[in-house]
Amino acid sequence: MMLDHPRARCYLEVDLAALKNNLQVVKSRLQENTQLIAVLKADAYGLGAPAVGRCLWENGVRMFAVACLDEAFALREALPDAWILCMGETLGGALEKAIEQKIRLTAGSLQAAIRISEATQEIQRHAYVHFKVDTGLHRIGFDVDEAVNKIEQCAYMSGIVAEGLYTHLALHNRESDEAQQAAFEKVRQGLRERNISIQYAHMLDSIGLDRYADWQYDAVRVGALLYGNYPNGFSEIEKVKPVARFQTRVSRVFDVKKGELLGYDDSHPLDHDARIASVSCGYVDGYPRVMSYKGVVLVRGQRAQVAGLMCMDQMMIDVTAIEGVRAGDVVTLLGDEITLREYASIGQMNRNEVTAIIGKRVPRIYV
Repeated sequence: MMLDHPRARCYLEVDLAALKNNLQVVKSRLQENTQLIAVLKADAYGLGAPAVGRCLWENGVRMFAVACLDEAFALREALPDAWILCMGETLGGALEKAIEQKIRLTAGSLQAAIRISEATQEIQRHAYVHFKVDTGLHRIGFDVDEAVNKIEQCAYMSGIVAEGLYTHLALHNRESDEAQQAAFEKVRQGLRERNISIQYAHMLDSIGLDRYADWQYDAVRVGALLYGNYPNGFSEIEKVKPVARFQTRVSRVFDVKKGELLGYDDSHPLDHDARIASVSCGYVDGYPRVMSYKGVVLVRGQRAQVAGLMCMDQMMIDVTAIEGVRAGDVVTLLGDEITLREYASIGQMNRNEVTAIIGKRVPRIYV
């Protein structure tokens, strides 16, 4: 491989063909009238929301969700005609801009709805609002017992169009999930009885889609599964393709005597004469410091152990047993034989966290 500039240090390859494949896996599980809301929060879990969004748009996806307004505005630039839901409540500021850009807004309290209503009056535009109900995750949302009364008040506030109703399963166990679904359905039916028309009810994420096919309602919100992170017990593992490959380069190869220390570490002397390779990736690039001494990488098709403490911009690996390692060699941190699940397990991370924390200075390369 040539040392072209984006690949000269460390980089994240995003396989768009794998993304398209996983999109088809998701679509195959949707009921006839269920819409897909592709979740692009955290910059599409670190893969790059604009490029990922455009790929999904070109393959028929029209509805997207993000976590905050900054993400929504960035996605709007990439996808001028997309339906975009901001799933986080906004305390103030930029609401007018969001309403002008037809960003769908979340309200999980009367106060949030009042802020939205006031913003619509400032610019004389209406806002499409999705009401979040706290059915048991206990993060944000209307309390179930008060939800019908309070959402009814919100639905009649000036400038508000009551477009959606949603919740999020805690996914502790089936019993608690069923209780959440029953609570959500009670709120939904209560609003119907009061003639509050809601176009989109939605509650399932990637895990929920796999476990509870009958709870799809009008839409499902899927992120992880699109990006190759399938739920535990997923029945079609072989159909889901890994999307991300995190790679870097060897910058220097050198010999270190037994008993010497590597980098900043002062408590783990080498227990053997070692051939060490410095690698152009550090914790600020998104390879976490917890991987020190535990991380496993691939170089020249063989596994090598992370040696020494992770530095901000560099790391070291032990290549004593690998023939011919030299400066410029590709080192795979994530991808190929190093699966998302293994990587996350070693680093004691949530699997979604793995790519989401990869640093902004790491180029995303779409292949």
